[in-house]
Amino acid sequence: MAGRGSRTIVSGWRESVMAYIRAKAQPVDKYGHMPRVYALASSLGQGVDHDDDVLFAAAWMHDLGVFLGHRPQKPEELARWDHVPYTVSRVRELLPGWGFPLAKLDAVLAVIRTHQPQDDPTIVEAILLRDADILEQLGAVGLVRAVGKIGRDSRYPTFSSVLPVLRNAVDTLPGKLHLSQSRNLAEPRIEILRRFIASLETEAGSLLF
Repeated sequence: MAGRGSRTIVSGWRESVMAYIRAKAQPVDKYGHMPRVYALASSLGQGVDHDDDVLFAAAWMHDLGVFLGHRPQKPEELARWDHVPYTVSRVRELLPGWGFPLAKLDAVLAVIRTHQPQDDPTIVEAILLRDADILEQLGAVGLVRAVGKIGRDSRYPTFSSVLPVLRNAVDTLPGKLHLSQSRNLAEPRIEILRRFIASLETEAGSLLF
């Protein structure tokens, strides 16, 4: 059994969660975000009283609605898609079937509902996941994740179409972090993105397509 702030041996329901996400993560590179964001959120949570069951379940399941096969395929529908309500609905159905503690289910759903930068989380697990998710959009990892969408995601057909995403990450995301430790971790990641954007503009100028 996992208590608050504890790290435990992987239980049956955790194995089921990881196996499900590994099978459903499409494109396949999206899979890596889940173990990374959980590890980062757990690191931020060291010394902080939190429920690791809630954090684990939310971190691994929070992006289910962005996977192919779970999100709309038509570009006009995808542009309006809010993956959070879908994810909450599916997680509410899936976790109990894997043996997740029912008393903790509402907390997991609350974390997923408030994991995006525009949200205002109130419970500690949500703060940890949201900060970790923001940090994943910065630095080398954030750069690779953004560039990997070019030509594959209908919202980003060209190189220049992803530049606003990177600029927005630099300009707005750091100010949304809750924890001082997260802000410290963000500083070198921000610098990586700034240097990349500056180099890209110097090399390509107005000819980046």
